[in-house]
Amino acid sequence: MSNKLFLRIITGLILIFAVGGANELEHAKINFWKGNTFFQQTIDMSKYDQGIIKAKTYGKEYKWEEYKIKKLPDEFMKWNFNRRTENLSNIKEKVFPSLAGPHNAIVATQGIRRFDTQFVINNAVKGMGFVPKKDKLREIIKLLQSTINNDKKEKFDILADLYSKADEVFDRTKQISLELYSTPEFETHSFLNQMFNPKVAIVFLDIPCFELKAIAQLLHHENPELTQYEKDMIEYVNLIHSYFHGKFSKKFIATVYHVIEVYNNSPEKKGRGIRIVPEKQH
Repeated sequence: MSNKLFLRIITGLILIFAVGGANELEHAKINFWKGNTFFQQTIDMSKYDQGIIKAKTYGKEYKWEEYKIKKLPDEFMKWNFNRRTENLSNIKEKVFPSLAGPHNAIVATQGIRRFDTQFVINNAVKGMGFVPKKDKLREIIKLLQSTINNDKKEKFDILADLYSKADEVFDRTKQISLELYSTPEFETHSFLNQMFNPKVAIVFLDIPCFELKAIAQLLHHENPELTQYEKDMIEYVNLIHSYFHGKFSKKFIATVYHVIEVYNNSPEKKGRGIRIVPEKQH
């Protein structure tokens, strides 16, 4: 199977799973948009440099709470980048990679009812990845920009090299994804829920199996209140998406998942939903 055919199949599957008929039902009673952009009112990043996110979340009541940002553990990092490197090798050899693994994350959200459903809960598969460390981010953006037109195998080698230096390059405190479809005219239930209640659960289908509890921060490139760091994260995730899948004509919304807790959901005895970050105090 050619790389072009493989990418067309994946793109087709994504569109089939994620897009339905757009009409007035794909919205909720709250409008989060101001013109072509939005302002996420349920996130307060003022203590981010202290390792804390303040978020307005829904539990027993809808209120502001502080969440301590944590780092992904060694076992998650080893699994994640081993699988990513393996998938790159498979694609280079024209072997269809497994849909299980670190790229396809199952994101569960709960918050607000969309008009086409009786439920406030939602589940969706999102393409997931890492963000370079803040002091490495501009450097990696320039690397990707300067090589984006290279041969695909050369680009895969560049990605594999970055994966081999994961601890040096990537930020352990977050994952990042793209909200590909939400606009003022059409809103996914994931988007609506995360804007209303940014607490999410993320599961990666694989063995070992990991679950992240995270706070979702949504970033629109036209928001004039963004910091330079936030702008750079949007630039990076859109660039890495085009680097792998080909150039896109628009810049998509970025969703940053700040890690709060990590669980081992593997079926063996040390797993079965045991929390590994933060470690239990005995």
